[in-house]
Amino acid sequence: MVYQDSKVTDLKIAYIGGGSRGWAWSLMGDLAVEPALSGTVALYDIDMEAAKHNETIGNQLSANAESCGKWNYQAVPSLKDALTGADFVIISILPGTFDEMEYDVHLPEKYGIYQSVGDTAGPGGLVRALRTLPMYIEIAEAIKTYAPKAWVINYTNPMSLCVKVLYHIFPEIKAFGCCHEVFGTQKILKSICEETFDIENIDRSEIMVNVLGINHFTWFDRASYKGIDLFPVYRKYIDEHYEEGMSEGGDNNWMNNSFVSAQRVKFDLFRRYGYIAAAGDRHLAEFMPGDEYLNDPDTVKSWKFGLTTVAYRKEDLKKRLEKSARLVKGEEGVKLKPSGEEGVLLMKALCGLTRMVSNVNIPNTYGQIPNLPRTAVVETNAVFAKDSIFPLIAGEMPENLLALTKPHIENHEDILRAALHPDFELALKAFVNDPLVKAHCLPKDARTLLRDMIRHTLPYLPKEWEALVR
Repeated sequence: MVYQDSKVTDLKIAYIGGGSRGWAWSLMGDLAVEPALSGTVALYDIDMEAAKHNETIGNQLSANAESCGKWNYQAVPSLKDALTGADFVIISILPGTFDEMEYDVHLPEKYGIYQSVGDTAGPGGLVRALRTLPMYIEIAEAIKTYAPKAWVINYTNPMSLCVKVLYHIFPEIKAFGCCHEVFGTQKILKSICEETFDIENIDRSEIMVNVLGINHFTWFDRASYKGIDLFPVYRKYIDEHYEEGMSEGGDNNWMNNSFVSAQRVKFDLFRRYGYIAAAGDRHLAEFMPGDEYLNDPDTVKSWKFGLTTVAYRKEDLKKRLEKSARLVKGEEGVKLKPSGEEGVLLMKALCGLTRMVSNVNIPNTYGQIPNLPRTAVVETNAVFAKDSIFPLIAGEMPENLLALTKPHIENHEDILRAALHPDFELALKAFVNDPLVKAHCLPKDARTLLRDMIRHTLPYLPKEWEALVR
């Protein structure tokens, strides 16, 4: 790592999943607008052609006269090639294909189990984890061998379990999970502040929050803006807007975009529990009992959010493939503007060029949340500085939130063990303990459903699973 005039000029980033038709372009844009960092990005993907396309796209962007961050993008054929000499490792993969995810999300509907995302909690999250963790075991072992000192940034879901298995395989790894869900809730508080106090252009970072929980089921127990306690402000806004919620028009209306909500789940959770739920409604709903926000499609509609179907994801992938072709041909360019993600800013801080506070997913080793197990992967704030992450002590989870969170943490332990040493009964234990499954499935039906779901993902699992689900 060479420092010159407050810049680092020879970084190597290993990007695992570097053929991405979406997130990779956001990363390229963020790197292009950051003048303090430059170097090489090694793109590794099981789809080499996709990685080669991103090599072309990235180098075209770097050659743009307006790009102040200069990077050489190289598609490489192996994890070894990507990781050797890496200062940072970014992992952002799709475990399997959308065909497998279609079974994850939609097969449970046969039993009345509806999922709004299907990649973190619920039956879909569990089976996706079984499919993902063997890949992460291989990645962790490769990092241990070829890049043991690198900082590892994970973006793949299920976030908590991905980070958990990295540390299980390589305890000395310097890994953390990044998630933007907290930012969205800060933006909601920012908008409410602007409306309430007639202030324009509050920066999201000025909304000071204490973050505690697990990924996609995070909470604020404190929130302020320039010394103003935002809890009474938020409560008043909810009282005035509880029924209609908070939603923008056009394509950003919840009725037209299945990734958008009217925030009514957040509002209801605040009324019920007294704390600000700090993830999107689609994720939050999946952690709650299945007869509440996700009881059936009409219930979902009444709470003004959507079920993100895999058919929608497949159609979106088709559009992104078409966009990739245009980008490779130079018919379209990657936008030169920050994506809103903080990954590049965190790399800059870890290089020692700045210091910043952000939310992060890491093991609870320091007791960031004292009443959760030290082995749990938790989401709290942390200080990022030169080659260091200092997690902030968030404090104990309130008892009412703890009761909601503990079943999921217990499931993380069981799912990890079931994946490491293939064990159908242990996976089933976690399956029936999940709030979505518990509300709709009798134990015998849960066994049948889990067996059927695993059968549809067998090509991605260790061979032992085949005999376990006959």
